[in-house]
Amino acid sequence: MTLTDTDLDARLRRIEDRQELSDLTLLYFLVMDERQLDDLPRIFTDDAHLGSDDGVFDATGLDHIRETYQGRFDALGPTFHYSHGLIADFGDDPDTATGVIVGHAEVVRNGTPMLVGLRYRDTYRRTADGWRIADRVMGYFYYLPAAQYAQVMTSDDRTLAYGDARPADWPSVLTGGDLSWLHALTGR
Repeated sequence: MTLTDTDLDARLRRIEDRQELSDLTLLYFLVMDERQLDDLPRIFTDDAHLGSDDGVFDATGLDHIRETYQGRFDALGPTFHYSHGLIADFGDDPDTATGVIVGHAEVVRNGTPMLVGLRYRDTYRRTADGWRIADRVMGYFYYLPAAQYAQVMTSDDRTLAYGDARPADWPSVLTGGDLSWLHALTGR
């Protein structure tokens, strides 16, 4: 099998797209940790949606997303987000992609040091200025006070960010280990 220049160009473009999405992931974490809300247009499309599995977040458009993050920052002290990787899938449209980011965060919320295990399920769109997040849904494996980590991890109610114990977004509220979103993303 001989690769044509067109095949090589398409493969190179896909590699560049994956790298740009990986950089977008890191940029998001840096913007969040540095509280650089003026940089949100470098991350999100103008019409982007930001949601969460637990329904706490539901913002559409850059202005609403900015307000949502500002409200979050008002309750937070220092934060440190880090990514464990991105799985990206490109369908037939070369200007859209979906992805899942797995990560952790160390935060201080209302004066309490907390640990967060998280996932972002994203839809990305290529714009004139590069790849941007068009839709992001956050989910938590845990969001708990650092001092209570060992105790809380044995419970299904591992989300303690809002003052009450709530079920973790996974696997506690999943039925039968529902990974349909992952199967759809990876085609497996």
